[in-house]
Amino acid sequence: MNLRTLLQASGIAPGLADPDISSLCHDSRLAKPGCLFFALPGAKSDGTQFIAQAVERGAAAVVAQYSVSGNDYPLVLVDNARAAMADISAEFYGHPDRDLKCVGITGTNGKTTTAYLVKHIFDSVGFHSGLIGTVKYIVAGEERPATHTTPESIDLQQMLAEIRDTGGRSVAMEVSSHALVQNRVRGMEFDAAIFTNLTQDHLDYHETMDSYFEAKALLFEALAVQKSKKGRAVVNSDDRFGQRLIDRISKKIKTVTFGQNVHAEFRASNIRQDLYGTRFALEARGKSYLVRTPLIGLFNVYNVLAALAASMTCGVELRRAIDAIADAPQVPGRLERVPSRRNFQTFVDYAHTDDALRNVLQTLREANPARLITVFGCGGDRDRAKRPLMAYVGESLADLAILTSDNPRSENPEDILKEMEKGLSQRNHEKIVDREQAIRRAIDLAGPGDIVLIAGKGHEKTQEFADRKVPFDDVAIAARAISDKTGGDF
Repeated sequence: MNLRTLLQASGIAPGLADPDISSLCHDSRLAKPGCLFFALPGAKSDGTQFIAQAVERGAAAVVAQYSVSGNDYPLVLVDNARAAMADISAEFYGHPDRDLKCVGITGTNGKTTTAYLVKHIFDSVGFHSGLIGTVKYIVAGEERPATHTTPESIDLQQMLAEIRDTGGRSVAMEVSSHALVQNRVRGMEFDAAIFTNLTQDHLDYHETMDSYFEAKALLFEALAVQKSKKGRAVVNSDDRFGQRLIDRISKKIKTVTFGQNVHAEFRASNIRQDLYGTRFALEARGKSYLVRTPLIGLFNVYNVLAALAASMTCGVELRRAIDAIADAPQVPGRLERVPSRRNFQTFVDYAHTDDALRNVLQTLREANPARLITVFGCGGDRDRAKRPLMAYVGESLADLAILTSDNPRSENPEDILKEMEKGLSQRNHEKIVDREQAIRRAIDLAGPGDIVLIAGKGHEKTQEFADRKVPFDDVAIAARAISDKTGGDF
């Protein structure tokens, strides 16, 4: 495709140069002959610093927000390089979203599980589905490591094209607030967009809850101006920010609500659960259904409701979706049970906000354990305001809270724990900086009828420090600790 055609179709004024473009990239290390390179502004570095490297590797042209001295290459100047990259990427790959049933999920908690559920429903009815999210990407039946919850627009459009070109009919994807602000899904059209909830997180980036909400709202505002699809919003009406979103968008686009309140269009009631699954009554579209799922926790009831509502708006018959939910898969790192023959149980969960930790601990508390022991920390270089909040929740809802490291990144782990301790009452906690030692301590203390929760990292396979990432898998480490534990009954 030549540059002039690509720019005109993307609504960007073309210049005089018109080279053939055979690929797109935003990483100069991946530039090759015929590539269109996007010099993106960044918090730590500016893409214009790498233009020379991209050109040296064969880039045919460059898109940037401003010119740099000494350029002797075709340069396309734009007001917003990320927005231009999204528009051009969609055009280059032939707008693959138009040929797929696309469900986007945003919110603080529940995105990953809901995406897995939507994919599972789609696959069960023959809508062969891709998955894009925090844990991994599934493209053309192939699992790939996830570099971002929502990839950059070039990578996203390429994956959507692969899903389409290999016979896929749908995609379930998480849409992060960062991705929305950074135009990663700009121009993509969704059949359904889900809002799960909003609680405090990422304020290191968004600064205020209002700003955080506005970022999430971008996904739904875009539904109103879609040209090829009549997208539907699927919103948790029990959440106060969900209700705020409904008030804003319900007159612009069709909005389907879910929750426990009497006005919810997909309403759950008579919820019953144990450590092996959940069942509840569903009222939807004037009919009643019994829903069973192996997932546990009230929060997972909301995830199931969202997935059922979204899949129905995409054309899946509700009864078939409910049948699929009955054998929903275990989502890695989301209340994942660590295999064991011991007389106590151990779970690993990704909960890394005070609200998520509260939900998981309350769910496990309802199982009436002899004792509930939790191990958790807070990530470095992230929202510091939530640290004492998480510590308070962990101590107040568990019989013993063991504070430890999460991903310290550039921060001193001891300093993070000191900030967490501000939320404690000095009643029932221990502090062990080394995460593996903390997990082993919890397992060693566990006795008959106890439940151990290891929270914060979930599916992650590494631990991140200032200068390195080291292999670290909570599930594997907990399993070894259980195996090494001496004494006690099996």
